[in-house]
Amino acid sequence: MKTICLYFEIHQNIHLKRYRFFDIGTDHYYYDDYENERSITETAEKSYIPALQTLIEMANKNKGFFKCAISLSGCAIEQLENHAPQVLELLQELNDTGCVEFLAEPYSHGFSSLKNKESFIAEVRHLCHKIKTLFGQEPKVFRNSCLVYDDEIGEIVAKMGFNAMLAEGAKHVLGWKSPHFVYNCCRNPKLKLLLRDHSLSEDISYRFNDSSWSQYPLFADKYANWIAQLPEEEQIINIFMELCALGIFQPLNSNILEFFKALPEQFRQRGITFSTPSEIVSKVKSSGDLIVEYPTSWVDEERDMSPWLGNIMQQEAFDKLYSIADRVRISRNRRLQQDFDYLQASNNLRFMSTKANSYGGYRGIYDSPYDAFTNYMNILGDFIARVNSLYPDIENEELDPLLTTIKNQEEELERKDRELEKFRLMLAKFEVGGNAETPIPETKVVKETKPKATTKKTATKKTTPKKSTTKSKTSTKKSPATKSVEK
Repeated sequence: MKTICLYFEIHQNIHLKRYRFFDIGTDHYYYDDYENERSITETAEKSYIPALQTLIEMANKNKGFFKCAISLSGCAIEQLENHAPQVLELLQELNDTGCVEFLAEPYSHGFSSLKNKESFIAEVRHLCHKIKTLFGQEPKVFRNSCLVYDDEIGEIVAKMGFNAMLAEGAKHVLGWKSPHFVYNCCRNPKLKLLLRDHSLSEDISYRFNDSSWSQYPLFADKYANWIAQLPEEEQIINIFMELCALGIFQPLNSNILEFFKALPEQFRQRGITFSTPSEIVSKVKSSGDLIVEYPTSWVDEERDMSPWLGNIMQQEAFDKLYSIADRVRISRNRRLQQDFDYLQASNNLRFMSTKANSYGGYRGIYDSPYDAFTNYMNILGDFIARVNSLYPDIENEELDPLLTTIKNQEEELERKDRELEKFRLMLAKFEVGGNAETPIPETKVVKETKPKATTKKTATKKTTPKKSTTKSKTSTKKSPATKSVEK
């Protein structure tokens, strides 16, 4: 039986203001508040609110049948909290219907997954905590910014505990294969991959209202027939798009919402169901490894990173931004971390693109890609100076060993957490007659700090059903004092 995995993404650009060279060092606020409020308000009124109301209506009318998945970037959540809280209320109402699964993604909607593993993991965890707070769900499926995926990213995501990830069904990766199957990461088979059918997705998000399109006008019965006529063995149809496709890319007067309302009944008549990503990966076995050596995305014909990293200006800005990623991460300065999130957002690099038609002509406040680059680098110059001011007496040569020590300590704590979880399961077997799934109060790990920076062997005693002694090496190094000039 064929099933539809319908997914919507919600992200909102953070618009930067005009920032001159002479503002560096004197102005630490980088955002165009008027444009940010105008943009999110307009998008909410024209798209998010009517689209979510339609999804809620579909869920209530087709209880237990209609299902979908949604992810929000941290930037979008903050903008909605500030300027359009009614959208979050509608998302909570949709969540109450039980038809929606919320996915994880990077908080910034940036590309830290390509540059800095630690920053990537930190912002994904930040977003997961936010989703848990807002909707009570713990995301188990991951969706990267702009659907960026390669083998290395898949391996990282699998180690973070996600059981599946969304990716683009790019032709140059699939070859003769079909996107209508479940695949898995070639470096970690535990991570299953759901691949977007870009043709069926873009028929709705981009071509629906195009009168020059050969299939115009598109009706729900025609669309359902296309899916029903796919080969019998192709059971998983992944239709992924931005939520603003409903109302912005395709205006409301195109009857896009009426088209969506008609889909459940048309699918039901043809024996086609809806499923969430978690339902699919729990029921369907993988058809095999998917090898993706270079990053793929869901943008442009090439489905690669060229819209964001295709020229020297974009690469220079990208490298410069992540050159201080570790310093920002260990600073614990909330204002710096928020600025870092906003500066990572993908649209900042997209405005610098010189690729033909890669952004539909929209560049925000900028007259050209070079104007966008200049403005961004001015802001970045001030931001980097602020970050470096936290470490006035530390050279890079001294900071690098400190970062290495912190990274090693984090890895050591992760290993200890895994060991504790293993011992908890063993203890459950002995105490509850072999039932390892019975919940047991979690053991808290308390990190001890030593007054002296020395390196020596310590013996740690762990209480288990059988007495055992685990020896671990902990290495600490006295680091130079750091000073914060911002709060």
